[in-house]
Amino acid sequence: MAPETPKPTDAELGILNALWMQGPLTVKEVHEIVGEETGYTTTLKLLQNMTEKGLVSRNESQRAHVYEAKSSEADTQQQILTGLLKKAFRGSMAQLVIQALASERASKEELTEIKKVVERLTKASK
Repeated sequence: MAPETPKPTDAELGILNALWMQGPLTVKEVHEIVGEETGYTTTLKLLQNMTEKGLVSRNESQRAHVYEAKSSEADTQQQILTGLLKKAFRGSMAQLVIQALASERASKEELTEIKKVVERLTKASK
């Protein structure tokens, strides 16, 4: 079994979100999207650290290195959620969902989507 990819920090998640939305980007492009509160060198250092951790890959074939997320958004979300489920909710999916729905107002569209998933899972478990 391959070792699990380290969980990203909040700052790293900001960079990953940019890469998932835009695709491969240079340091300058990442910095323009997420670096408004930090300096360019901080963005560069974060990307270097993320490369070492295995969160992103770096293409060095051009003068400006291009970074790309190594895991999909869904895979990363799943990894973070699994850890949160185990640590904060003692494995209770119900408590996680109840807390999530109680803490943030879901849109009508989101609630419809949630209902569809619950109905599908209910049918599948019969």
